[in-house]
Amino acid sequence: MIQLRDSELFRIQLKARMPFRYGIATMTEVPHVFLRLTFDFDGTPATGVSADHLPPKWFTKDPKRALDEEIEEMLLVLRTAVVNARQLSAATPFAFWRELYAAQAAWGVTNKIPPLLAQFGVTLVERALIDAFCRHTKTTLATALHENTFGIELGDIHASLAGTAPADWLPAQPPVRVFARHTVGLSDALTDEEIPADEKVADGLPQSLVACIRFYGMRHFKLKINGESARDQQRLAQMAKIFAAECGDDYAFSLDGNESFHEVSAFKDYVTNLRANVGDDAFWSKLLFIEQPWHRSVALSPAIGELAAAWPDRPPIIIDESDAEITSLPTALSLGYAGTSHKNCKGVFKGAANACLLAQRRSRGETSMMSGEDLSNVAPVAVLQDLAAQACFGITSVERNGHHYFAGLAQFPAALQQHMLTHHADLFVKTDAGWPRLNVDHGHLELGSVLAAPFGYAGDLDLSAIAIKSL
Repeated sequence: MIQLRDSELFRIQLKARMPFRYGIATMTEVPHVFLRLTFDFDGTPATGVSADHLPPKWFTKDPKRALDEEIEEMLLVLRTAVVNARQLSAATPFAFWRELYAAQAAWGVTNKIPPLLAQFGVTLVERALIDAFCRHTKTTLATALHENTFGIELGDIHASLAGTAPADWLPAQPPVRVFARHTVGLSDALTDEEIPADEKVADGLPQSLVACIRFYGMRHFKLKINGESARDQQRLAQMAKIFAAECGDDYAFSLDGNESFHEVSAFKDYVTNLRANVGDDAFWSKLLFIEQPWHRSVALSPAIGELAAAWPDRPPIIIDESDAEITSLPTALSLGYAGTSHKNCKGVFKGAANACLLAQRRSRGETSMMSGEDLSNVAPVAVLQDLAAQACFGITSVERNGHHYFAGLAQFPAALQQHMLTHHADLFVKTDAGWPRLNVDHGHLELGSVLAAPFGYAGDLDLSAIAIKSL
């Protein structure tokens, strides 16, 4: 049986190297937490670690709430998940997660905590459990998924998958090389000339879109839009010219609406005008998909299905923030969406089941897709675990923005910096300033060391120099 024995929470405040504007928020700094949990596996202890940002204005996009209030609520969600986990005993990691998911969901309903936020705490416990289990069994995430030592019952999540296993749907060999899809935030400079002198970053890393393309060899891009037609058209037109000049015909992009549209039908008119006034057919042929244009209050409403029926030539549209519950993806698919995103903050086992459901649909000739998105994740844990999951689900274009908005591991203790350089030399490179950064090479990331590790990161991390907070 599996039981939670000990828990520790570590917190560090990270400052962004430039503001990141997404949706209604602009991030200049953010708390980053590590959760270290020790589980008992049939009498044998094993420890695992998970980590993530606590990003205000993403889980609940309420412009009226104070940032500190939202951060404290995220910490409450995390602490509650740990308290709930302490009450559980289960035979497999999947069964443990299912019981914890149910307990946290009930608490969320009672306390009026939205499901996406409530389950964030569960995902941090889940990720630490997966890490501990893989270390206990001396295996990797990919192997555990394919041999199903996690005990995953796909039919418990999606009925159509009953009687099948993850190995029936997930790639036999995860890709060891993926595109890093570069985020262009709403306030990001497109050229160096646009950057005011007092806003230029002097840390040796690129800042503008053009500089990033030349420095990293970027070929996949995620472009933020906010529904302001004139502004969006002007920026996208400029980006189309930049891509043609810097990348030729070798690029692709997604659009992220960040829930900007509250009126369902207005989005069709917005897209029609965008395509008529920006670029040409060659540019729009590079569009991969559009991510969560509608606000979550309407994104899964019947009106979406009505619009889809009247818009047969629409581009692929996926959910992100609306993927809050186990039933969210099937609901979205029934309304005409093409799929969903994966990021570990929404759950690894849930993401695995969603990836299997979408693979099943593709096997039937139905259009379906899962994208890889980001929560500005950084090393030494969060971004590696996220990359491991993305690869295991067969996702080859993964948004990575943490390395762009934060200066690598510059703000972390020296021991953690050296750990990444020692154990993950394919994924990190030392900068001239001495700290490690993500090694985006010709627009790609190499994941050999990530996939060979138990769950993302290799070795044992020294977190002693990071402040510990009580749970």
